[in-house]
Amino acid sequence: MSQQLHGRLDRRTLLRGSLAGAALLSFSGALAACGAPGSDSDSSGGGTKSDSNPFGMAKDGTVDVVIFDGGYGYDYVEFAAGVVGKEFADADLKVSATTKIATELQPRFVGGTPPDLIDNSGADLIGFNTIADQLEELDDVFEADSYEGVKIADTLYPNVKAPGTYSDRFVAINYVMTLYGVWYSASLFAENGWTAPKTWDEALELGAQAKAKKKYLWVWGKEAATYYRTLVIDSAAKEGGDEVRLALENLEKGAWSHPVIQGILEKLGEMVKQDMFVPGGAGTQFTAAQAKWSNDQQALLYPSGGWIENEMKDATKEGFEMTGIPEFVLSDSPALPYETIRAAAGESFIVPSKAKNPAGGKEILRAMLSKEAATNFSKTKLAPTIVKGTVPADGFGSAALKSQSAMLDAAGENTFNYQFYDYYGTNADELVVWNSFLSGDLDVKGLTKAVQGIFDKVADDSSIEKLKIT
Repeated sequence: MSQQLHGRLDRRTLLRGSLAGAALLSFSGALAACGAPGSDSDSSGGGTKSDSNPFGMAKDGTVDVVIFDGGYGYDYVEFAAGVVGKEFADADLKVSATTKIATELQPRFVGGTPPDLIDNSGADLIGFNTIADQLEELDDVFEADSYEGVKIADTLYPNVKAPGTYSDRFVAINYVMTLYGVWYSASLFAENGWTAPKTWDEALELGAQAKAKKKYLWVWGKEAATYYRTLVIDSAAKEGGDEVRLALENLEKGAWSHPVIQGILEKLGEMVKQDMFVPGGAGTQFTAAQAKWSNDQQALLYPSGGWIENEMKDATKEGFEMTGIPEFVLSDSPALPYETIRAAAGESFIVPSKAKNPAGGKEILRAMLSKEAATNFSKTKLAPTIVKGTVPADGFGSAALKSQSAMLDAAGENTFNYQFYDYYGTNADELVVWNSFLSGDLDVKGLTKAVQGIFDKVADDSSIEKLKIT
C-alpha cells in the first residue's frame, strides 16, 4: 500500500550539520563577492513579470538566502545562484550558511526582516507550526516555466507538494528525494561472510558476530541520537501499519506504549545492554562518531538518510562500498512488506511573506529546479532531487546512490512518510532522552515515559495548532 501524507520529511530533524556558526559566500551577478546578508541594500524594487521572469524579480535586486549547512552543504544553492546570475547579471545574490536556523532566524522573523529564501532544516529548524502562516504559497513556482522552457510541475516526481503542505497551503518546496535506511559496508560484509539483517533478531545475531571480531554493531553521536528514534518509528510503521503511525502523528496518549513500539525498543535496549554500541556517543560529535563506522569500521551498521554518503565522503575508507537496506521489521508477518521504506521529498525551502524580496527567493528556487542545477546536485551530493531524469543508471559511480535506486524500485508503492517531529519541533528535547537511553542510563520504561511526556506536553498545549492526519 502507499501512504501519501501531508508532511514534510523528517530527513533532518535528524541533525546533519557539521559546522558551528555561519559561513558566508556572496554572489554578485555571476558569483562576485559582496557583503553579508541582511545589509541595507535596497532589494524591494519590483520587476516586470514575463515568461523569463515569472515572479517579477527586479533585475538589480538583492536576494538574501540562508541555507542549513548539513549533509548536503550549501554549494548547490550557490550553483543555482550562479544560474540566476546568468539571467540577472546586475542582481546581488547572497548565499550564507548556518547550522543554527531557528537560533539565528527566528529573531529576524520577529523583527520583520527574514531572508528571502531559507532552507529550514537541521536539529535547530524552526517548527512549522510557528511560521506556516508567515510563508508565501509556492504553487506559482511549480506553475512557472523552468530555465529549460518546460513547466516545472511537469518535470517533477509525483506527490512532491504533499510534504510541504500545511492546512491546505503549499508553503515549503522539499528539494531532495530522501529515503531512510540502514547503511553498511558491502565490502566488509563480503570479507567476513556477513548477511545484512532484515529483522531485529537477525540484527542481534549480527551483533554477536561483530563482537566476536571485536567490533560493535552500532555507533551514535550526541547530536544524532534521534537517528535511532527514526529507526524505531520507521520500523514500527512497517510492522504495525497505519495504526501505529497515525497514533504517533496525532499525538495520542499512550502511543509510545503500543506493543509494536515496545517490542522494537526492547530489542534496541537489549543491544545497549549487550554493549553493541561504540561507547561514549553522548560525548562525541556526530560526524566524528559516524567516522568510527565509515572510516575506522569499528561498527557495522548505521541508521541514516540518503545524505550519509555525501556527509561522510571525506571520512570514508577507500573501497567501503556504502550500501543501504530497508529498516528492520520485528516479525515475519509485518503489516507492510520488509521492502517498504520511508521516502519522500525533504529539505524544506521556504519564502517568508515579510521578506524584502520574495520574488528573488522564488527565482532561486526556479533555478534549483532547472535540469542543470538538479543534475549538479545529484552528481555532487550523490542524492536525487525531486526533478526527474537527472541520475544515470550507474549512479555517478556511487554504490550508495545505486542502492537508493534499488530500494525505491523494490518498494514500489510501499512508501510512507510523516511530519510530526518537524512540525512540532521536539527534536532538541528528545535528544536528551535518546542520548541517555543509548548510553544505558535510561531503560525502555524510562525512555517511553520521557518521550511520551514530550508529546503529551504538546498535545495539551491549546496554543499549538494541531495537525490531524488520517
